[in-house]
Amino acid sequence: MLDNKEKDASFARFDMTKPPCRQSPFLMPLIWALTLPAVKSHRTRIEKTGCEGLKPPYILLCNHNAFLDFKVCTKAIFPHRANYIIAIDGFIGREWLLRHVGGVCKRKFTNDIQLIRNIRKVLENKSILVIYPEARYSLCGTDAVLPDSLGTLCRRMKVPVATLICHGHHLNSPFWNLKQRKVKGTEAEMKLLFTPEQLEKATDDEVNAAIRKEFEYDEFAWQKQKGIKITVPFRAEGLHKVLYQCPACGKEFRMASRGDTLYCKACGKEWQMTELGELKAKTGETEFTHIPDWYEWERANVRKEIEAGTYSFEGECHVRSLPNARKFIYIGEGVLKHDMTGFHLKGSGEYGGFTMDIPASSLYSCHIEYEYLGKYGDCVDLNTLNDTYYIYPHGEDFAVTKFALATEELYDHIWKERKNKK
Repeated sequence: MLDNKEKDASFARFDMTKPPCRQSPFLMPLIWALTLPAVKSHRTRIEKTGCEGLKPPYILLCNHNAFLDFKVCTKAIFPHRANYIIAIDGFIGREWLLRHVGGVCKRKFTNDIQLIRNIRKVLENKSILVIYPEARYSLCGTDAVLPDSLGTLCRRMKVPVATLICHGHHLNSPFWNLKQRKVKGTEAEMKLLFTPEQLEKATDDEVNAAIRKEFEYDEFAWQKQKGIKITVPFRAEGLHKVLYQCPACGKEFRMASRGDTLYCKACGKEWQMTELGELKAKTGETEFTHIPDWYEWERANVRKEIEAGTYSFEGECHVRSLPNARKFIYIGEGVLKHDMTGFHLKGSGEYGGFTMDIPASSLYSCHIEYEYLGKYGDCVDLNTLNDTYYIYPHGEDFAVTKFALATEELYDHIWKERKNKK
């Protein structure tokens, strides 16, 4: 919360209660014209299983690796219309357009009763509800944690549930460096997972288990299996944002990248990223050839800190608020803490003091950005139901990737401990 911003019209809240509308029929030809050629240029093959006769309304759950996901989804459901759950930062400066192409606004990783009402409205309108339940682009081309509430939502809506899992999108435009690689031969699998009758007989846990099984994917393993070579000279640039800890010397936050090379500024070790997406040490042992294995090693190290009760970060930062779809507002400088109890932010600026406290037990994951908008650097965004703070720590002794890993591991650790005490 911020002391004085209610006095400023710039902080008017985004209207979450406004009912979602169906995609405008006048915009549909434009949507198809802007999306279908991209699917063709990547020579995307879409395979459908059990979808014969599948018509709206239904829920479509999609994995999330790049903006190309939306274009492939449009092709997969063609010629039907859809509504998409979209984070508020997707609406900036284009609220009218986003609403009329089917956007339904959501603040990430919040429990929003109004969203449930909007979802019911979408399905009552006999539209397709498209959800990206990972709620962020994959950091290294593997599946992200899914909320337990997903199974409950699917069962309560009493409409068919399908999945759309895409392959090749992370390789074409990875989250850590969005430059296009022009990957050809991408794939997508659309599958009917549950009928309403099957949902009625299933439990929440059974629905969640089935969804999570479908969402198991590994882009780099898929690349190697398909033999897809990526020859661009910058293919490793930005990878150090994800692989922030050196497996040779163990130092954190000293990794860097250039061209096809990942290296540690502390010990000097270098790894080359091959055209098939593998890593090879230029000298000595290759600790990890598979990029997701390095990432999971970092996760295991974070888990050890949490189990020992020693995980902690504290640093100065600057903060921007996004109360509505108009623009980001710089609200001042502050101190961000992330420790065993959760996220804690305190600061002040032109609009007064601000604070935000999010308990670790209430946040199963968080959203991060690398070099967001090319302006301010890496950030973590934290949300309440009526505001979003984009928080940019100062200096180099941090990695927002570690914030994301720690958030997931803290949540898991806390809830496991609570179950064991019962």
